[in-house]
Amino acid sequence: MYEERPALLDGAVLWTRTLTTASRPDRPDPPGSLDAPARLDLPDRPDRPVLPDGCMDLIWADGRLLVAGPDTRAYVPGETATRYAGIRFAPGEAPAILGVPAHELRDRRVALGTLWGEAEARRLGERISEAPDPAAALEALALRTAARAPAPDPLLRAVVARLDAGRPVAETADAVGLGARQLHRRSLEAFGYGPKTLARILRLQRALTLVRAGLPYAEAAVRAGCADQAHLARETRALAGTTLSEYVASA
Repeated sequence: MYEERPALLDGAVLWTRTLTTASRPDRPDPPGSLDAPARLDLPDRPDRPVLPDGCMDLIWADGRLLVAGPDTRAYVPGETATRYAGIRFAPGEAPAILGVPAHELRDRRVALGTLWGEAEARRLGERISEAPDPAAALEALALRTAARAPAPDPLLRAVVARLDAGRPVAETADAVGLGARQLHRRSLEAFGYGPKTLARILRLQRALTLVRAGLPYAEAAVRAGCADQAHLARETRALAGTTLSEYVASA
């Protein structure tokens, strides 16, 4: 069972997921290495790819606290826990809150202890586990941490808004008063990759939202900002690791 709602933190989404025994594939526990494919699941059904969305997540999974960095490709999860709660930060918001540049976590899932210290992460994980509502406790942790973090950069929020509206990268750089190299450097720190990659990911998300709403592929492609249906098909394969028809069938 998966549920989500807007979080009290601006632009974030709070989600929960509970798995039944029947929905969990019989797999061994993940290795201890933090950079091993830790089979940490995100909000999707077993083995259904999690698509890049420009976001980072702080996740509680049966008492463990983990961070999902920004993806540049589809991530295929496996099951290692039964109960999950997560907060999905808006693009560019998590690095200041978590205290780590986004590019250091690109395409990675790591234990929070590697960022905040093992003892502190364990203490926080236990406190959330003991709470009547772990999701609410995780949200409260995110709010407390955000209150102590530097204020969100309005310039980077403007970058996200313009790219999500389909504006070109060069035009966006001019609009926010940054040179191409400055925008790229700040994008790496905030989003985990350059503005062109972020623009592609946001465009794919727009297109797939339209496809899920029932629009024909060709119309969804053009409305999202792709040149044509073939362009959307290539981007879906490159970023989501699937075809449009396979995505629609799984969705």
